[in-house]
Amino acid sequence: MTIQYKPKGVCSQLMNVKVEDGIIQEVQILGGCSGNLQGISKLVQGMKVEDAIARMSGIKCGYKATSCPDQLSKALKAALAEEAKRTNA
Repeated sequence: MTIQYKPKGVCSQLMNVKVEDGIIQEVQILGGCSGNLQGISKLVQGMKVEDAIARMSGIKCGYKATSCPDQLSKALKAALAEEAKRTNA
């Protein structure tokens, strides 16, 4: 399953997240700090969704209340919710 997530309060503009069986398969992030976001995308690949959420949730970027990693954790939460809807339908 692939979802698109529009982050809020950060430089990145769009996150495409592919998850299968609770494992992150691929993450593409448009906008933001390219090198850092490519690195984060590769680091979470193959990771359990819950583990990635636990590691990134609540991270702040400077004075902002959120960050791209925090927004990615929100995208992953949305992916879990979508997966739960599909399995319960």
